[in-house]
Amino acid sequence: MRAITQDAYGVLEEVLRLNDIDKPSVGDGEVLVRVRAAAVSGSDWHILRGLPYAARPVVGVRRPRNRVPGLKLAGTVEAVGRGVSRTKIGDEVFGWCSGAFCEYAAVPEGQVTAKPANLTAEQAAAVPIAGFTALQAVRDAGRVAAGQKVLVLGASGCVGVYAVQIAKHYGAEVTGVCSAAKADLVTGLGADHVLDYAAGPLTASGFDVVIDLYGNPSLRTLKRLLKPGGTVVLAGGTGGRWLMGMDRWVRGLVAAPFLGIKARPLVHKDRLDDLVLLRELIEAGEVVPALDRTYPLAEAAAAIEDVRRGRVRGHAVVTP
Repeated sequence: MRAITQDAYGVLEEVLRLNDIDKPSVGDGEVLVRVRAAAVSGSDWHILRGLPYAARPVVGVRRPRNRVPGLKLAGTVEAVGRGVSRTKIGDEVFGWCSGAFCEYAAVPEGQVTAKPANLTAEQAAAVPIAGFTALQAVRDAGRVAAGQKVLVLGASGCVGVYAVQIAKHYGAEVTGVCSAAKADLVTGLGADHVLDYAAGPLTASGFDVVIDLYGNPSLRTLKRLLKPGGTVVLAGGTGGRWLMGMDRWVRGLVAAPFLGIKARPLVHKDRLDDLVLLRELIEAGEVVPALDRTYPLAEAAAAIEDVRRGRVRGHAVVTP
């Protein structure tokens, strides 16, 4: 089968290759998915560069542990292994995996579920992981409730487009921060107000919850946006090669009580029940993936780079 492969860390255009490799066999508890679409996430670039270094015991010390990159997919089940009970051949599914930039992927059954009936495969592939992160930022870390004022920093990105819609689902008044060029996208997703991040320092204040997907504002800057006792969800991180902002989460936890606010770092968890909930919200019309561009498999490196540089409004998807 055709697949994007990577055998070393480095510049994406130099280390990513389109190759013919063996089609995976399906193991016990797994399903073989004919991949129709694989979405690009903001973390793909970091994983493929081996960053942060602190994550290498998980992603691979000297080279990627998973030779085929890509973390989220949608497709059709072509075979099932022993012990598979929920899924059958021919089912259209979406979910997360280790190695989605290919024609076939063997995926544990517990990582896929039925694709939303009202989405294409390309749209559905953009839901896992980004959707988990947004849902857990709003519902779990932010504990957003009806009537609250919520500010989403990075509202037009992979996670932000879901955070805006999910906060609206929970009854919040939502303000999104993005570039002026993407303001129409964020407004169309339901944001009550949109602020241009390039227009100067944010002067808005009085928010109950700030969801920080940028990862670079100081905690004092975030404090000025919040009402006393408000909550900042630290869901993004930028920084050095070793920790990539994780040290900022620790500093936030230590400093927040002295600033009169609450800081809640977020590392998302891949949960099937959250994927099912997202499917229900999508089928009810309350959440819509924001799909911007589709790339052929051979252009996966370009897709990853475009997402990293903020050239994409919402999501980019690769199709085998």
